[in-house]
Amino acid sequence: MAIKALAWMVRVFEPPVYCYHQIVHNEVVVDRFRHLGVRFVNDLSEVPEGAPLMLSAHGSAPEVVAAARGNGGVVVDAVCPLVTKVHHEVKVRSNKGYNVVYVGHEGHDEAVGTMAVAPDSVRLVESEADVDALDLAADAPVAFLAQTTLSMDEWAGVRDAAHERFPSMWMPTRSDLCFATTNRQSALKAIAKEADAFVVIGSANSSNTVALEKTAWSAGCARVVRVNGADEVPGDLSGTVGVTAGASAPEELVWAVVNRLAPVKGAEVVAITNEEEYFPPPRELRDLVRGAVAAVRFSLIAPTDDEGVLTDDRVVAASDVLDTLAG
Repeated sequence: MAIKALAWMVRVFEPPVYCYHQIVHNEVVVDRFRHLGVRFVNDLSEVPEGAPLMLSAHGSAPEVVAAARGNGGVVVDAVCPLVTKVHHEVKVRSNKGYNVVYVGHEGHDEAVGTMAVAPDSVRLVESEADVDALDLAADAPVAFLAQTTLSMDEWAGVRDAAHERFPSMWMPTRSDLCFATTNRQSALKAIAKEADAFVVIGSANSSNTVALEKTAWSAGCARVVRVNGADEVPGDLSGTVGVTAGASAPEELVWAVVNRLAPVKGAEVVAITNEEEYFPPPRELRDLVRGAVAAVRFSLIAPTDDEGVLTDDRVVAASDVLDTLAG
């Protein structure tokens, strides 16, 4: 959703378009947008007054969102709906007096934004040892929430430790973990025993890519290699090689890596589920694009019918959008 949203911003506005933090944690995607005039910033002071601005998929602190909207330009918040759900739960649980035990990686954009929702109530933990070190009584009201891009095994270990310490702790009926992340981890586990090595495609700052690396090692893979693209694939890989990719890695990178490996017996695609979840474009973007289309039609003295704008978004893949931008 975020990649397609930023692509629309690039189409609607003359460069530069600004983006608070990397839109997704993938070097290839970020570099492609840079070449199109997108400027990624880590501080809103770098955004000129009135300039178009997108907030990244990882979610932003409430004060950042407020400051962005007060800068006088068009703002599109491309936060992942799954992250929004966690923000909502943090707010609700903290208002009810809960101590929020939040599993995440210190300094990660998503964790920083989530913790800022209720900084006095959230305790960041990364391991079972961190849970043991919490200065909370066993009967303290505790809510358990998580960064969406963790590995399932990592999350489950911390969850079990927290539940043992706080038997009455509250947690969502459905895991906070992103389905795109967990599906890839499950597929990796399904083929790990058959693989002599595994190539994980994605950037070092991508939490879900790192989670795939950890999953591959824990599944018993003898060799695990993370690459940004096909040019980084080692030339000495042999036997059966598994290939997977972080959630934001373009499809073209996957096939480029497969082609680089040049499998003599071909490649088998292993799918454990069909991802049918769909997140529509942010409301601000829908309004923006419809307004732009209506203005063009008005200038051409044509009937204004913008109801069809973005209606095909569900069937357009982010990888296809990136391919178009590359052209």
